[in-house]
Amino acid sequence: EALRVVARCRPMSRREEAAGYERVLELDVKLGQVSIRNPRAAPGELPKTFTFDAVYDASSKQADLYDETVRPLIDSVLQGFNGTVFAYGQTGTGKTYTMQGAWAEPEKRGIIPSAFEHIFTHISRSQNQQYLVRASYLEIYQEEIRDLLAKDQSKKLELKENPETGVYIKDLSSFVTKNVKEIEHVMNLGSQTRSVGSTNMNEHSSRSHAIFLITIECSETGPDGEEHIRVGKLNLVDLAGSERQNKMGAHGERPKEASKINLSLSALGNVISALVDGRSTHIPYRDSKLTRLLQDSLGGNAKTIMVATLGPASHSYDESLSTLRFANRAKNIKNKPRVNEDPKDTLLREFQEEIVRLKAQLEKRGMLGKKRRRSSRRKKAVDGEGTVDNEGEDENEDGLEKNMENYLKEQKERLEEEKAAIQDDHSLVSEEKQKLLQEKEKMIEDLRKEQEATELLAIKYKAMESKLLIGGRTIVDHTNEQQKMLELRRQEIAEQKRREREMQQEMLLRDEETMELRETYTSLQQEVEIKTKKLKKVRARQVGTGTGTGTTCSLSPVTLTPSSPTAPLSLRYLIIENFIPPEEKNKIMNRLYFDSDEDQWKFQPLVPTGG
Repeated sequence: EALRVVARCRPMSRREEAAGYERVLELDVKLGQVSIRNPRAAPGELPKTFTFDAVYDASSKQADLYDETVRPLIDSVLQGFNGTVFAYGQTGTGKTYTMQGAWAEPEKRGIIPSAFEHIFTHISRSQNQQYLVRASYLEIYQEEIRDLLAKDQSKKLELKENPETGVYIKDLSSFVTKNVKEIEHVMNLGSQTRSVGSTNMNEHSSRSHAIFLITIECSETGPDGEEHIRVGKLNLVDLAGSERQNKMGAHGERPKEASKINLSLSALGNVISALVDGRSTHIPYRDSKLTRLLQDSLGGNAKTIMVATLGPASHSYDESLSTLRFANRAKNIKNKPRVNEDPKDTLLREFQEEIVRLKAQLEKRGMLGKKRRRSSRRKKAVDGEGTVDNEGEDENEDGLEKNMENYLKEQKERLEEEKAAIQDDHSLVSEEKQKLLQEKEKMIEDLRKEQEATELLAIKYKAMESKLLIGGRTIVDHTNEQQKMLELRRQEIAEQKRREREMQQEMLLRDEETMELRETYTSLQQEVEIKTKKLKKVRARQVGTGTGTGTTCSLSPVTLTPSSPTAPLSLRYLIIENFIPPEEKNKIMNRLYFDSDEDQWKFQPLVPTGG
């Protein structure tokens, strides 16, 4: 499936309005089109137009972008696909705002916090499924990978490759999270150590590429009665902005940082160009750490969304045009996503096996009473409601502690009674009595050690169980059901908008084709004029999309007037292009040869001489 590309334009800043910069971007939200006008263009020059999967103007809300574009991708990750969302654009165009937003204000929360909420809400509503959610946070600063959650921030991490799982980072720390609050805490810890700095373009400019990685493992019983595990990986990428040294106005480390940022973004552009260009046999993923990490996201096993962020002011014209061309090329990338089912290295399976092992040890020690075993048998035998399981789990935890306390208390009391009986028995010889008392003391000491070991075992068992999230535990009130219906309705509206946009784009193309077919001309001169306008329009589109590498696009537009010395030649060129079929044109070109004696071009005869 194709990589989804959406464009988003921020409002004009106070600084841009005060400086008197004009607006050069126009967005058609219904058609999904962005038009950019060159402020230095000659009068009559047409603006360049780009079409994307969706377009969001300055008045768009964070929730609109998430519901229409990102929500379907997060749903796919929860089903076991890999997914990537990344924002690309010039520094100061709103990439970090789009990805993170303002956490404290619900309406301004970006893609990342909305994704957290979405993931854990889905888990709470699922039935008969076990989940394990873990998070990692890293940044690529000056082509070095740093773990933002590690204690030692100076340690540089290495990229490795596994034939089965692909590219990974050795020794990257990962934290198991059980709810939104915990995963937000992980994110906030990492954000505190991320590299940011001030430049003329942005007061809080990201000086590194940051990737927040969420791994969601889901265990479910299949139709065959076996446990199957799906693993979805979500990459939430906040890229550093592309920037020009003369506009940045920074000193010290900033120019060096900017050159490294631009180098990795240039490598990203080369990878996208190579993927889109059907002739390339080699894709240069290894040119930068960023492209290596995003290898699966670009042409591999992942569903990917790119958000191109734009600045509307005239002073950002070159950067905005570059971003639009980059995004337009990325549209043509084809990925091959698949569900990651039953991989060998799942942490969830390890946890499940460890829980079974600890449970067996506790049962062996007599710590798990009949109530627990009966509860677990009931769970296996009957596919009951989540609330029944929940009650059983609460009983299990309480029962485990009570059984352990009762068992140890009984054993201790029995040993003390036996010890007292030995001391009261006058028929025993003193040496024999002493020996029996020492044995009982040793048994009491062994019991104490067993108590400590069992307590540690129980703590470990409970800790392991608490890391696994069981679906369907929080649907107990009517409010959740209403919220679920509201979200479904929002998804339906977003899907309807997307379909309307696609239909309008298709209708526009058909209208253009119909107009061309119906067009009639009163004279040859009128036909020449109309077709010249069309050629100019096509050239503008080719130059805009960056595909103008052939001879057609390198020709300068010719104004056809009767007095123009190039008019006869241009007229012939137009007639050839519009009325002579390409195969006939090729035959004519093949017959041409240059006669050096007469210093002119000649045609070879159709029938060879002498035959």
